Amino acid sequence: MEGEVTSLTNEKKKRFKRICVFCGSRVGYKSAFSDAALELGKQLVERKIDLVYGGGSIGLMGLVSRTVFNGGCHVLGVIPTALLPHEISGDTVGEVKAVADMHQRKAEMAKHADAFIALPGGYGTMEELLEMITWSQLGIHDKPVGLLNIDGYYNSLLALFDKGVDEGFIDHSARHIVVIANTAEELINKMEEYSPVHDKVAPRQSWEVDQLLESTQRGDALRP
Repeated sequence: MEGEVTSLTNEKKKRFKRICVFCGSRVGYKSAFSDAALELGKQLVERKIDLVYGGGSIGLMGLVSRTVFNGGCHVLGVIPTALLPHEISGDTVGEVKAVADMHQRKAEMAKHADAFIALPGGYGTMEELLEMITWSQLGIHDKPVGLLNIDGYYNSLLALFDKGVDEGFIDHSARHIVVIANTAEELINKMEEYSPVHDKVAPRQSWEVDQLLESTQRGDALRP
């Protein structure tokens, strides 16, 4: 009986069912990046959190997705058709959904995820991170956005955010949209406690992600 109560209590405390992870299709030069990807995957498995990600089977994407999949959690990869031959090598991992373009990819990932985490990555990873921060600021979603700052990889980007605040381009409250930590365990713990403190530009109901996705799909249908 006591075990059942504990199980129900833990389930009640669980905030996230699915987390979207943004990360590189390369592993980078430091082993710390790969170690962090593997550790994040293990944390998701331990917490029974499913993964939504960019669909690739190489680089940090491959490390995270295989760890989560092998641990028994569901993996949903969302990838533009044009990138299939570039970011998938060998067998696919979990469920792979091919979409028309990068805009639809982000909308699909946002639709299925309860939170977002960025590992180190290149332009694509940074662009996805910044878009989710922007969507939070605009009021499109109120989901936590986490940054796993491994080996200070994102220090310069965070300094740029601070510069934006100092120069009057970013509100002080909006600077706290991003949840930052150096380890996966600490980051997810912080994200579970996250509550938005920034002023949203517009009410969430006027920015439904489903509407954004439908708009993207309509735009694709109109293209020759």
